[in-house]
Amino acid sequence: MSRRDLGLLVALSAIWGSSFLFIKVGVEELEPAVVVCGRLLVGALVLLPVALARGGLSGLRAMLVPIAVLGALNNALPYWLLSFAETRIDSGLAAVIQAAAPIFTVLLAIRIDPSQRVTGLRLAGVGLGFVGVALLVGLQEGAELLGAVAVVGTALCYAVSVLYAGRAIRSFSPLDVSIGQLSVGALLTLPAALVQWPAETPSAKVVGAVLVLGVLGTGVAYLLYFALIVRAGASRAILVTYLVPAFALVYGWLILGEAVTPSALAGLALILGGTALATGGRLRRR
Repeated sequence: MSRRDLGLLVALSAIWGSSFLFIKVGVEELEPAVVVCGRLLVGALVLLPVALARGGLSGLRAMLVPIAVLGALNNALPYWLLSFAETRIDSGLAAVIQAAAPIFTVLLAIRIDPSQRVTGLRLAGVGLGFVGVALLVGLQEGAELLGAVAVVGTALCYAVSVLYAGRAIRSFSPLDVSIGQLSVGALLTLPAALVQWPAETPSAKVVGAVLVLGVLGTGVAYLLYFALIVRAGASRAILVTYLVPAFALVYGWLILGEAVTPSALAGLALILGGTALATGGRLRRR
């Protein structure tokens, strides 16, 4: 990996890691549906000029069903679950639990393709990852437990959407798919956002957090991810999975004053170690 590619990887990880921080700030005054709808709408608007400059969105009509499914499973539902969770738990903890998504992908892939059965080190990795998730979720109580379970739901949504996308949209432009699914996600969350629209104008800090979440954490992040895949390949781009939780923990500690507990660090080590073992080369190829 060249220095430029490494810089892209670190920049993308830093941006996606900051998304948990901005979600936490956004839900201080706004309902989760409002934060999600704003994020998706702004993200789609950021990507739209890039797509138009590259020849438009001619392929969208042919993939209406896939982008509708992905808009729900990869954007609207998991983004809402994550935002809801961060009304109850720390942003860093949410990032660590969400890092288990690749482990869920491995397990769900077995149902789709039995040849991908898990044995040996991969089986040990799955077990290790689930120990990490169980440790973090099991330590929560009351409202915090509900928040932790919501993040597990987020990870499951991402796992299902990855497997679905691998079969349904291989031949389509990633940029077109991204704009389509972000737009669908915004439409799906719009009714709830309008119903829960705040009676008073939120503070500049909260409005800024939602805007940055949409522009940087969604629109720009997608562009960086595509650029990294083109330059370094998917096997290198997937390394972002391992870096995002660490950035999120640091942001939460430095900016929000969240405690970095030994249990969070232990859970992070178990989940990322389990992910490395459970996925091996298959995650890189995927």
